[in-house]
Amino acid sequence: MLDKTLPYCNVIMKRRAGLPITMHGLPSGFSIAGFVPGDEVQWASVETAVGEFMTDGAALTYFQATYLPYRDELTRRCVFVRGPDGGAVGTITSWWNTTEERRDPSIHWLAVRPDSQGLGLAKALVSECLQRLVWLEGQRDIFLHTQTWSHRAIAIYLKAGFEFARQGSFGGYPNDYLQAMPVLKTVLPSLVH
Repeated sequence: MLDKTLPYCNVIMKRRAGLPITMHGLPSGFSIAGFVPGDEVQWASVETAVGEFMTDGAALTYFQATYLPYRDELTRRCVFVRGPDGGAVGTITSWWNTTEERRDPSIHWLAVRPDSQGLGLAKALVSECLQRLVWLEGQRDIFLHTQTWSHRAIAIYLKAGFEFARQGSFGGYPNDYLQAMPVLKTVLPSLVH
């Protein structure tokens, strides 16, 4: 869940090319599955459950406009964790953003349903996403945009080798590093930045 009790600040993170990827397994009964047509409805439901969108309809509209034009890419880049009943409980997308003329590999939309958090699913999704990005884009720097409201995800990203971008950005995202760090230190006291 997003922690909307905190001030909102944009956070840009970068993982340097060539770092090893630590793979994380899933608990018994859970599995990783790639996108198949129709999964956009489950994606919308997961993202709405964590507070990224107000309604499933708004999430679905976003997904249809942003990702469905690249249907072939979705099958390789959008993944889900499926629970014991086969339903999607988490998702992440191994995507890209364009920065001027450069195509930057990036992580989009990590989310795990609140009732499935704390099981290591997000760590498994991040490692799967990183592995796919290296396979699809080669050994390149990987970026992500997040926000202070996602401090639990930021802790996972830090353990996966991401660092805060103090300056600059990618894909046109704002970078509120100076404003974000004091906020994040209140919820992630182990930060040494």
